[in-house]
Amino acid sequence: MKQLMLGNAAAARGLYEAGCDFISSYPGTPSTEITEEAAKFKEIYCEWAPNEKVALESAFGACLSGRRAFCGMKHVGLNVAADPLYTMSYTGVNAGLVIGVADDPGMHSSQNEQDSRHHAIASKVPMIEPADADEAREFAKMAFEISEKFDTPVLYKMCTRVAHSQSITEAVERKEAKHKAYEKNIQKYVMAPANAIRRHPFVEQRMKDIAAWSEKSGINRIEKASGDAGALKISLSGAGVSGNGLSGAGVSGVEGKKVGIITSSTSYQYVKEVLGDSVNILKLGMVNPLPENMIRSFVSDLKLEVLIIVEELDPVIESFVRGMNLNCEIHGKDMFPICGEFSQNLLKTAFGKEAPCGTKLDVQIPVRPPIMCAGCPHRGLFYALNKLKLTVFGDIGCYTLGSVAPLSAMDVTLCMGASFSGLHGWNKAGGAENEKKTVAVIGDSTFMHSGMTGLATIAYNQSNSTVIVLDNSITGMTGHQQNPTTGKNLYGDPAGRVDLEALARAMGINRVRVVDPYNIAECENAVREELEVEEPSLIISRRPCALLKEVKHNPPLVVDEAKCKSCKMCMKIGCPAIAMKGGKAKIDNTLCVGCKVCSQMCKFDALK
Repeated sequence: MKQLMLGNAAAARGLYEAGCDFISSYPGTPSTEITEEAAKFKEIYCEWAPNEKVALESAFGACLSGRRAFCGMKHVGLNVAADPLYTMSYTGVNAGLVIGVADDPGMHSSQNEQDSRHHAIASKVPMIEPADADEAREFAKMAFEISEKFDTPVLYKMCTRVAHSQSITEAVERKEAKHKAYEKNIQKYVMAPANAIRRHPFVEQRMKDIAAWSEKSGINRIEKASGDAGALKISLSGAGVSGNGLSGAGVSGVEGKKVGIITSSTSYQYVKEVLGDSVNILKLGMVNPLPENMIRSFVSDLKLEVLIIVEELDPVIESFVRGMNLNCEIHGKDMFPICGEFSQNLLKTAFGKEAPCGTKLDVQIPVRPPIMCAGCPHRGLFYALNKLKLTVFGDIGCYTLGSVAPLSAMDVTLCMGASFSGLHGWNKAGGAENEKKTVAVIGDSTFMHSGMTGLATIAYNQSNSTVIVLDNSITGMTGHQQNPTTGKNLYGDPAGRVDLEALARAMGINRVRVVDPYNIAECENAVREELEVEEPSLIISRRPCALLKEVKHNPPLVVDEAKCKSCKMCMKIGCPAIAMKGGKAKIDNTLCVGCKVCSQMCKFDALK
C-alpha cells in the first residue's frame, strides 16, 4: 500500500518489515521518531536507555541472543557509543545489528555539525544512507541483510531533511527473521588482545568484500542523462557559493565539457530538482566503503571530462575520488560550502542558473529566537543565578536556553554531562576564588545520561562544588520522552524509578536539598547557603515541565494597569507571555500558566 510517510516513520516501518525484535535508543533530534514510531508495532520490543553507549551495548546483547536489533541516536550520540562500536566491528554479530545515526547539517538542534561518515571509516563499519522515505524503508531492511551476510554491525545514516520530510513509500508485510542460536566462541567475542589481533585481518577483508558487493548490489546506481550520450554541457559559477560558513571559491573554464555528478542523500534530491535528467549521476546508497571500480567505470564509460562531488559537510567522497588519480577534472568544495545545509537555491547558483528556485521575499522577516516556554520551571532558578552574578557551567537540554537574554545565566555548554565535571576541574584549579561564585546545572535526563560520573568525581575527589539538577520530570528538549527518573518506560507504563536524593547520598554527597523553582527567594537562599559550605552539595530544582499534559495550571495572571509603573522588572525573566504594550505590562492569557514567577518581580503588586 502506497502512502505518504515521514522519513523516520518509514525507517521504523522498514525495521518492522525486516523482522527486527529489539530496539534500544536514546532520544536525540533528528533521530527520535524512529524509535517512537517503531514502538507502535507490538512485535518489536522498544526502550529508552540512559545513554547511547548503554543502548548500543543492549542492542549488541540482543543480537547475540539471535534476534535482529536496532539502536538509534543522533550524530553526537555516536560519539558516546563509539567505545563499543569500534570493538564491535572486530567481534561482528550473530543476528543482524543496525545502528541508526542522524546527522544535523545546519545545526537545527545540535551543538556541532560533525559528519558521521568519519566514524564509519574509522571503525571500519559499512554505512548506508537513504535519500527519501522509500529508501529509508528499503535500506533498513537491506541493512540487516548486509549485517548478517558480512558479520558486521551496519551504520544507517539519516539527516535532518530525510528524517523530517515526507515522501511516498509502499509498505509491505513483516517477514519474521529466523532466530539464530548463540554459539559460544571466545576467540570471536572476547576481545582480549590475543583474540583481537586475530580479528583485525577479518575486519580488513570484510571491508573489501563489502566494497565488491556494493559494486553490483544495486545500492549504488548510475543514472544516465537523457540525450547526447549522457553528456551535460553547463557553465559553472565562477563566483562560488556562499553558505552558512566557508564558501566555495568557484570554478571556471569547464564550459562545454562532459560532466558527471557523484552524490548521495538529500544532495541527490537537490541535484535532481535543479538539473533533472540532463546530467549523469552516480547516486550512492552506501557511503562506506565507496565503490572504486564503479566510480572508475562511471568516468571512463561515459567519457567524463569533469566530475563534480555534491556532498554536505566534509569532503569525504571528494577526498576518496581525488586519491583515485582519475583522468578528469574534479570539483567539490571549491564549488560548495563545507559548512551548513545545502538547498536547491544553493545548487542552482553553483551551476550557473539565472535565478534561484521559488519566490524570493522582499520583506524582512523578524528573527524568532528560541526561548523557554511560558511557565518553564527553569526560569525562576536561572533568574536567581543571574541575580547572584554567578558563573554557571551548563549542559545539554531545554535549560541551555538559560543562556539566552535577558536571563543570560550560563557561561559554557560543551556536551552532555560536562557541566558537573567541568565545574570540578574549575574549582580544583581555581580554589576558593572560584568555589564561592560558580555552580553547575544539569537536567534530570542528562544527569542519568552522563552526569552521574561527574557527580562521582566531585564526591570522590572532594571539590567544594555546588551542583544543581533541574528536575522537570521528563526529557524535554526532544519531545517528552521518559527517563530513569520518571517512573515510566517508553510506553508510559510503570517502571523502575531512580531516586535522585538517595542516589546522590549513596554516591557520597551529604548535602542534598530540594527547591521549588517557582519560588525565586527559596532558590536564591539555597544557592547562597550551599556556596558557603566547605563540601560538595547538590540542589534539586524540582517541578514538572509546564507542557506535560498531566500538569494542572493556575488561571492566567492579569495586570492592574493602575498599579503598573512601567518599570519592566517583570520583563527580566524573559517570559513570552509578558509584553509591554502602550507603556504597560500585558499578559497573554493564551500563554500564561499562572506560575506567578513574574508577580515576585513586581514591587507594586500589579500582577494578580
